[in-house]
Amino acid sequence: MNVILSQKGWVVIPAKLRKKYQLKSGANLLVIDYGGVLALVPAFKNPVEDGAGLIKGQDSLTVAIKREHLQELKNESQ
Repeated sequence: MNVILSQKGWVVIPAKLRKKYQLKSGANLLVIDYGGVLALVPAFKNPVEDGAGLIKGQDSLTVAIKREHLQELKNESQ
């Protein structure tokens, strides 16, 4: 999605993305500079609890790491 920076430095986040990430008026966002790439990231008061369930995926990270570790152990024993 393309957005335009206003003369005052404002950027409008498209409604589709505001809805997807549950961003309401007055939401606190961090602007992070990744060496030439800017990212807007919600600034949570309690990142672990507030961010839970925000990113949907097939497996949890813990399950994926366990599966990979078991596969590595299996490969080492062969």
